[in-house]
Amino acid sequence: MRPLGLFTVLLGAALPLIDFFIVNVALPAIDADLAAGPATLELIVGGYGVAYAVLLVLGGRLGDMAGRRRLFLIGMTAFGVTSLLCGLAPTAWALVGARVAQGAAAALMLPQVLATIQATTQGPRRARAMSLYGATAGLSMVAGQILGGVLVAADVAGSGWRSVFLVNVPVVVLGLLLAARAVPETRLDRPASVDVPGTLLLALSLVSLLLPLTEGRAAGWPLWTWVSLAVFPFAAVAFYRTERRADRLGRTPLVPPSLLRLQSLRRGLALVVPFSIGFSGFMFVIAVVLQQGLRMGPVEAGLALVPMAVAFFGASLAGPRLVGRFGSRVVTAGAVLQAVGVTLLVLAVLRGWPDLGLAPLAPGVAVAGLGQGLQLPVLMRLMLSDVPADRAGVGGGVMITTQQSALALGVATLGSLFLAMVPSAGMRDALVVTLLVQLGMIALTALLSLRLPRLVR
Repeated sequence: MRPLGLFTVLLGAALPLIDFFIVNVALPAIDADLAAGPATLELIVGGYGVAYAVLLVLGGRLGDMAGRRRLFLIGMTAFGVTSLLCGLAPTAWALVGARVAQGAAAALMLPQVLATIQATTQGPRRARAMSLYGATAGLSMVAGQILGGVLVAADVAGSGWRSVFLVNVPVVVLGLLLAARAVPETRLDRPASVDVPGTLLLALSLVSLLLPLTEGRAAGWPLWTWVSLAVFPFAAVAFYRTERRADRLGRTPLVPPSLLRLQSLRRGLALVVPFSIGFSGFMFVIAVVLQQGLRMGPVEAGLALVPMAVAFFGASLAGPRLVGRFGSRVVTAGAVLQAVGVTLLVLAVLRGWPDLGLAPLAPGVAVAGLGQGLQLPVLMRLMLSDVPADRAGVGGGVMITTQQSALALGVATLGSLFLAMVPSAGMRDALVVTLLVQLGMIALTALLSLRLPRLVR
């Protein structure tokens, strides 16, 4: 794949992740304009994440069948249309529906990125492309929040919060023009049919877990949330048994259990869960703290995260060279640095609240970003290093589904913990407790990183 083709698919990878985080700083403006209320605001965030997570593996399978370039173009087109619908939504519920559709479009587009990289590159080129993918993913998550703050404050042509969605449209048009010229078509010679029972059971498992956790706190934990959570373990067990039986009978399940026998994928997935939970929970909480606790405007709240983005980008560039010398221990070092950064943030909050400005926050944010940049790109490269080319779509779908589900869980768990503590403990202490919980997550990632295969191909 030529450099322009790689740039194009990485652009497609950036859009869904940017849009997961871009709304965080726009939520107060959306609430003021559409009178959304807490429960509906949670759905605007969570509906996108749940639809995205539920359909990712299916999106990878469809790309294997119909052609990855074709599905990439379809998914990107749908993403542009649904972004336009989000930007023009007349009511809060219309925005919720458009966000769910946008998440589904993202699930068609994103798995094709990894599968195309796996199918069209080899050796050092593949390693470099996977490192760039990991860097793009991490940077997009931080840049989304920064961009959201700038766009809301800019109020382009009086569009206010709507610009955080409308900005996708010209980017999608550019992406489609480039993809038509530069992205090669790849597909499996003998693609398997869609595993309908597996698809339905995976969807039931993820929805029964993510939806109540996302919506429960804001809705007051009604009966349906507890019923849904009770359904989750049964649905998950039924999904696993169905997939194992299909694998044993020689069929092609949606998520082949044999794929999880790959040590690099299995151990990488175990590590990416606590990493992503802590990352997304932090990004959600910091958006609330900066705007509501420290009374920063959207632009200033975005600028507070610039040191994280810059440090992450720098670490991502240095990562491949460091991996060549130290292997997967780079991930361990990244976890240690991230823990140092979060500790610096805790100290800054305890010393400076409520008069914290950008300068006291910058060291902790930058060091945390440096640590994250040494972890995520390496992890993504490692997880897919042993996945066969004929399972690239499924392997990428499994990895991204796990990451996306964990991102949604981070907002639902750490975000809910923080918001539940604010009325009684105050925002400063709620933030400190949340950061300490994140430190526990980072300690877990550091321990799990010691079990990763030492060599990273």
